[in-house]
Amino acid sequence: MRWRDRYGLRRLRGPKVAKFDREATDADIEALIAFARSRRGVEFYVEPETFATDTTAVAVADDGEWTRRRVGSPAVIRKVARNLALPVYDVQLTGYPRRMRDYNERRRREEDTL
Repeated sequence: MRWRDRYGLRRLRGPKVAKFDREATDADIEALIAFARSRRGVEFYVEPETFATDTTAVAVADDGEWTRRRVGSPAVIRKVARNLALPVYDVQLTGYPRRMRDYNERRRREEDTL
């Protein structure tokens, strides 16, 4: 782990850390940024921290492709989204987009035909 807190993971997290999960790292944030830069229409959906996992964010592209990574706190992904000029939503308020579920269904059907 880098000695610098490049994305504010430790500063914005506060003192709480999920019990069974590893902490978010710069690599997690960089993976979300790389996903967002390499696809069109990306939106971020923040998932709350649970007893077992840290706060996570799901990046969903316009075709429904998605990736999930730890982010440490909602403030971290809001900062990243602001820098990338992308929207960020609370999944507890909005739910996941329909295109994400459609993408998962397409992938399942493709695997079944193999």
